[in-house]
Amino acid sequence: MRTLISLILAFTTLVVVDGALYAQQQAAPQTARPQTAPPATPKPQDTELWEPVPKVVTPGAECKAPPSDAIILFDGNNLDEWVSAKDKSPAKWIVTDGVLTVNKAVGNIETKRAFRNYQLHIEWKIPANITGSGQARGNSGVFLASTAPDAGYELQVLDSYNNQTYVNGMAGSIYKQSIPLVNPSHKPGEWQSYDVVWTAPIFNADGSLRTPAYVTVFFNGVLVENHFELKGETRYIGQASYKKYDTGPILLQAHGDPSEPISFRNIWVRELN
Repeated sequence: MRTLISLILAFTTLVVVDGALYAQQQAAPQTARPQTAPPATPKPQDTELWEPVPKVVTPGAECKAPPSDAIILFDGNNLDEWVSAKDKSPAKWIVTDGVLTVNKAVGNIETKRAFRNYQLHIEWKIPANITGSGQARGNSGVFLASTAPDAGYELQVLDSYNNQTYVNGMAGSIYKQSIPLVNPSHKPGEWQSYDVVWTAPIFNADGSLRTPAYVTVFFNGVLVENHFELKGETRYIGQASYKKYDTGPILLQAHGDPSEPISFRNIWVRELN
């Protein structure tokens, strides 16, 4: 009997305490939720970095000949290995005296072949009479894997000899992602070279990323990107992200800025397992 009375008293106490707590909660003033400002419209400047500025080094002046297992993409004679990135028609850039020059009127060109992992050699030259400043000074790009006519993974081409711009957009940068380790640029009018090792990203069947892309770049024989892990496709506005692809062509960009067009020569690639 005493046990039953004790249980009844304990239950009554719990009901009274719970009721008091509920009354306090109902009486407490309600805190208004903070208003969230609408997200700002992305701007190109959001992803520009201006520091740290890579130190200037003096590169050597040697161009590399293709090895025996290389696929020759341009040997100075024709554009048989290239097509328009827009409609896959024959490429119509200008070939003169062994040199390939951008034709801004017809847009980007890309390789007929698609690649996954490879070693690439390409030489390029900014005109000696280049004008403009910043990004409007010989702007072009080597898209290491093109996923659309003007999208993919871009290694920047630009006059970066005494030309100030955001440092993740200078020559040798993975555009808007990686600052080159140093700046070994030659003067406008002199030939420059990129030697690239590209490791393509791998995707799962559902399109999710399994392993990211990596790139190593030697600029005029000087290491400027050391097995850099890419965050995704390079973008002018907004953050990088990945989009599933299998293999992709190598694309050369006709940027369309008002400065004089740049030139390329001695382009070859070695496919890697």
